[in-house]
Amino acid sequence: MFSKIEVNGDNACDLYQWLKAEQPGADGKTDIPWNFTKFLVDGTGRAVARFEPTVTPEEIAEQLASHLK
Repeated sequence: MFSKIEVNGDNACDLYQWLKAEQPGADGKTDIPWNFTKFLVDGTGRAVARFEPTVTPEEIAEQLASHLK
C-alpha cells in the first residue's frame, strides 16, 4: 500500500489509468503533470471530478455536498 507506483505511462497503476480516463485534465490531457492532483469519487464508485494541485481542500469541500446523497 505504501510502495511507489507509476501514475503516467505504460506502467501506470490500474487505478490511475481509470481515474485519468474518467476525468482528464482541463486541457483534455490525461497525464498527471505534478504531485497532488486529486480525484473525487462518489459513493457509487464513479469518478466525478479532478482537481489540480493548486486547488485547496476547502475548495473541494464546496462540491462534496452534491455527491453525498
